[in-house]
Amino acid sequence: MKRFLIAIVLISVVVVSSCIPYKDTIYLQNKEDGLNDTIPYNLSEVQKPYRIQIDDILNITLKVLDQDNVQIFNPISDEGILNASSEERAYFDGFTVDMRGEIRIPELGRFKVIGLTTEEIEALLKERLLEEQFKETANIFITVKLAGLRFTVNGEVGSPGTITVFKNRVNIFEAIANVGEIPLTGNRKNVAVIRQYPQGQKIHRLDLTDIEIMKSPYYYIQPNDIIYVEPLRQKVLGTGETLVSTISTIASLLAITTSIILLSSR
Repeated sequence: MKRFLIAIVLISVVVVSSCIPYKDTIYLQNKEDGLNDTIPYNLSEVQKPYRIQIDDILNITLKVLDQDNVQIFNPISDEGILNASSEERAYFDGFTVDMRGEIRIPELGRFKVIGLTTEEIEALLKERLLEEQFKETANIFITVKLAGLRFTVNGEVGSPGTITVFKNRVNIFEAIANVGEIPLTGNRKNVAVIRQYPQGQKIHRLDLTDIEIMKSPYYYIQPNDIIYVEPLRQKVLGTGETLVSTISTIASLLAITTSIILLSSR
């Protein structure tokens, strides 16, 4: 009987120690000064301009005084595509950056855009149009935008998948909110952001429980980012996640042990 009691005590200790600490579930904690929970005004990271990558889709709009002269530059969807989603229309109507880092525009030819910002592309297009198509009096106005911010979230989240958000800026919390909250079994302290670079991919780690994350250059996601939330060991072990589930587990173990003792004593 002593052996059974020792075993149940050891198992209970393991189960209790496997509970997920409360502090591991709270976002944006001020870990340096626990008494100061005010977010400093200078905490936000200044986001650097995004530079175009291969497979990005650009929406380009050209406006001049006489719009009839620019119909060829501004694509108009046919009836079938008009019934498609916004993402599908962007794919058909937009200008996709090919493997050479170029886009092809009717009447103007090819443009090398990889590594440029949207503002730099606007200036490049305007310069070419003034050289070949229009005069200064045409009052050219060019808008270049990404056809949505597309990213993927995998791992311990509500609904893993690929999402396209039609915003210019999205932070890591907004990105995760689009696929559901991170459950208790998700590791908020070691979220991986896999980012595309001209030389390849790099993995960056973020601690969502630390308020200092707002200073991180990876706080705002970029197109084609992959966000991965790994599971905590509690999920792998299958032990209690909360105090209630832990008590239930221990109660079940005690009931089983008691039954075994009663059966063996007969």
